[in-house]
Amino acid sequence: MKIYNSLTRKKEPFIPITPGQINIYTCGQTVYNDIHIGNARFYVAFDAIRRYLEYKGFNVKYVQNFTDIDDKIIEKAAQENTTTQELADRYVARTLSDLDALNVNHATIHPRATEEMPEIIAMIKKLITSQNAYEKNGSVYFDTTSVKNYGKLSRKNIDDLIAGARIKVDDDKKNPSDFILWKPAKPGEPAWESPWGSGRPGWHIECSAMAKKYLGDEIDIHGGGSDLIFPHHENEIAQSEAANCCNFARYWMHSGLITANHKKMSKSQGNFQTLHEVAQKFSYDIIRFYLVSGHYRMPMEFTDEVLEAAEQGLERIRNCYRNLLHKLGNIGKFGGDPIPSKEMRDVRDAFHAAMDDDFNTADAVTAIFELVKYINTQLTTNQIGCQPPQKTTSDTEHQTSFTRLLWEYKTKLEWMCDLLGIRLIPSNDDKEESPDASAEAEEIDALVAARQAARASKNFVESDRIRDELTARGIILEDTPQGPRWRKA
Repeated sequence: MKIYNSLTRKKEPFIPITPGQINIYTCGQTVYNDIHIGNARFYVAFDAIRRYLEYKGFNVKYVQNFTDIDDKIIEKAAQENTTTQELADRYVARTLSDLDALNVNHATIHPRATEEMPEIIAMIKKLITSQNAYEKNGSVYFDTTSVKNYGKLSRKNIDDLIAGARIKVDDDKKNPSDFILWKPAKPGEPAWESPWGSGRPGWHIECSAMAKKYLGDEIDIHGGGSDLIFPHHENEIAQSEAANCCNFARYWMHSGLITANHKKMSKSQGNFQTLHEVAQKFSYDIIRFYLVSGHYRMPMEFTDEVLEAAEQGLERIRNCYRNLLHKLGNIGKFGGDPIPSKEMRDVRDAFHAAMDDDFNTADAVTAIFELVKYINTQLTTNQIGCQPPQKTTSDTEHQTSFTRLLWEYKTKLEWMCDLLGIRLIPSNDDKEESPDASAEAEEIDALVAARQAARASKNFVESDRIRDELTARGIILEDTPQGPRWRKA
């Protein structure tokens, strides 16, 4: 398995620090609004990465924080005449609800900055002791000139950053590139007591402190959106390696941005749509399929047209799965294990090759479509490997082999889609049916069977009447090569 490391800017063999164990830290939301489609890209990308690593047999400890104290949170809480905690609690809950709808598994731990103040303060104290940070008038700054290779992730030169500063240097800062670790409290703002007075932490230090607390001094993978490379992740590296006296993260992974009209989608730019807004027109399942259809590092343009294409692609996969289940429901199960076919081995190998090559979900989706093509061919021809059965093979033996092949296809289609978080059954249908719904289904099944009987006896007037009745009840009836199938509109 190879991973593209943003630090070295090349693909590298993946070798975890501890065999069998992978520790991952990713930077989550600053919770003052709902997540937008650009945020969703990052969440889905790392969910697919995590799923595949767990499939490969690794024990994955995944930490993803919430920033629940920030200037924007304070401003939004004031606008809504509420507390920062109430605002943060609300948007943490809404974010987790959105992620559930996207089929994104929750992190092992979701720490919140306000609950980690002892660890944050302890790390700042250590940085002051090691002379990597300094205090001035109640503020604490990290001295970027105190470490070697500042800028190694973003490839920014510290001398250029200092020389190119276009704003007046804060009188308390030694250098324009120095960044805040602790800021003094303003009247009416939430604050915590510290050795430097009442205040709150800067943004960068919270992630370093939480990564250290929950994952240790050195972690396997640190990730986030590519817009976090500078300054956030650059500053995390500087302060973590200064405080811990070791390498911070072995691999740095960054997801590409979602663009709207070829410009970065962001809350600050005002060109974003919240995930919930998009889901009013396109389901969460369609959004997820759109996001995994591109390689996680590549930018993706957001338009209605690309989501409509994703909707068609997802429906193609689901339609194949419905046909497969319908066929298997008619011919029944078999005794024995599924049999691998050459086509299945080719598809499986293509899927593995894609995911082992820097988690290329785009090529993995292509492999799924290849499997769908094979399944559709089998369902149409009812023949193994698209070849007529040998004369020496009995009809019973052929049918048994065909059934085993279809069960193998079903298993692998479910497996591949699950690893990418693609729901084969729409999420709003994947619920326990009420007794009334079950009774209705039985009634519709009876009408469908009656229509089939009418067609068989060439009573087309009755057949058409039943079809019209089903249509009036909001039932879509499909006549497939495997027999009639119905679903609600």
